[in-house]
Amino acid sequence: MSDELILGIDGGGSKVLVALADRTGRILRTSRGSGVNPMDNPNWLQELERHLQPFRDEPRLAAVAAALPAYGEVERLSALQRDAIERAFPHIRRQVLNDVDAAHLGAFAGQPGILILSGTGSMSWARNAAGTSARTGGWGDVIGDEGSSHWIGGKALNLVSQSLDGRAPATALVKALFARLHIDAADPMNGLGDWVSGLANPRAEIAALAVLVDEVAQGGDEGSLGLLEQAAEELAKHHLAIAAHCDPGAEWTYAGGTFSSRTLLNALKRRIGRPPAQPKLPPIGGALLAAAQLLDWPLEEGWCGQIAATAKGGDRASK
Repeated sequence: MSDELILGIDGGGSKVLVALADRTGRILRTSRGSGVNPMDNPNWLQELERHLQPFRDEPRLAAVAAALPAYGEVERLSALQRDAIERAFPHIRRQVLNDVDAAHLGAFAGQPGILILSGTGSMSWARNAAGTSARTGGWGDVIGDEGSSHWIGGKALNLVSQSLDGRAPATALVKALFARLHIDAADPMNGLGDWVSGLANPRAEIAALAVLVDEVAQGGDEGSLGLLEQAAEELAKHHLAIAAHCDPGAEWTYAGGTFSSRTLLNALKRRIGRPPAQPKLPPIGGALLAAAQLLDWPLEEGWCGQIAATAKGGDRASK
């Protein structure tokens, strides 16, 4: 039916974005909220359901693809995620997939390649010419997530404490962090300890410090630049570990909010030795592509471009 609609759900540790699109690739409506990672957010289900509610009674909705964090990693949580999508949309075609799988689908429009993801967490996802997928990383902040925003934020706190003690060289990150967190520099241990102990969502709030690290690095601070170089080194290990899954010289690209740092991206490019391919679609586009595939839509050449163009406008409008 030409008037059928699809719904894409792009979940993550810091946000969830839901988008309704038509057969031409035009995004009609979006809803955006905070993180829905069941590994660290006890309110993930309520947040997800709140943003699904406006779309449940859409009569033309024919398929839903939900790209959710931690899906396929911990079966107990994956079952809860599947149940949530089934309850919300019991009578239409639906698929739940890992959020990084969907990000890969979007970035390469379903074609082979290697995706390096760094957001609140980090991992890589590769799909080869036979359509077989492989992944590295995604172990979570307690076990891994090296090179992620949370990892950078934690390293920043560590660097600040060492600098204050005299165990590391002075860094402009100290003054910038205290200003950002409204901490009295005359009483740093009390201030930082109080901030950390009062975090409502520690993983996301520590991850948010990566933006500050990038800002200070742009001013030439060696400590902050060093943290981003370390992060790039960790992300390059993902590429090295997964490259053999694809043909030699396979394209690579990136996704995730940490890559808003051009310093980090350039450092990763140097290590991989060639520039990334430009992502064809943002992660929400990957979820919409997965939903379109459920209906066997014959996607025209301009479909991805339309999704990408309207995703930018819709994302701004939903913030």
